[in-house]
Amino acid sequence: MNARPTIGVLALQGNVREHTAALERAGATAAPVRTPDELARVDGLVLPGGESTTMSRLLVTFGLLESVRQRLAAGMPAYGSCAGMILLARTVLDGRPDQEQLGGLDVVVRRNAFGRQVDSFEADLAVDGTGDEPIRAVFIRAPWVEKVGEDVDVLARVPHTAEAGDAADRIVAVRQGRVLATAFHPELTGDDRMHRLLVGIAEEDVDLEER
Repeated sequence: MNARPTIGVLALQGNVREHTAALERAGATAAPVRTPDELARVDGLVLPGGESTTMSRLLVTFGLLESVRQRLAAGMPAYGSCAGMILLARTVLDGRPDQEQLGGLDVVVRRNAFGRQVDSFEADLAVDGTGDEPIRAVFIRAPWVEKVGEDVDVLARVPHTAEAGDAADRIVAVRQGRVLATAFHPELTGDDRMHRLLVGIAEEDVDLEER
């Protein structure tokens, strides 16, 4: 029987503690990642919610930007929530001109697409790959995906409800190979299904017994 995969949480800014707890419940050993050496020791990586422009600058400051890009290009499993989705995207609309992208997902994401903090909301979403029960999704200054490449699978869209308004049918969860991203924050609700999906990918693609 394989050991638990080690999944890192980018620990520069954002919801690090919540993702760490969710990963542990999902069957992984969680580890903070702040340096290239720490990144080299993990089987996958979570990029948490937070402030994407701040996280982008800190990736450069801590010497992690190129290391994360290289690991993603080599097939490292990864999951980004909210700001993490923005960082993983190929292109960001309404971002800062100096904002760095990791390019792990062939998507175009609009930053703060749902509005300001006061426009935060919750919705029940059907998310492909997570079972029949909907996920209670928390959106906080969230992005959405405006365009996906041909290799990207759309996992969830905002449902058509009276509260959704113009946001109805917007893409809010995607997968491309071993990389997942959501515009919402499952780590805030105690629903670990997105984290279990990531852990499953890491278990499939890494021979832990030889590490």
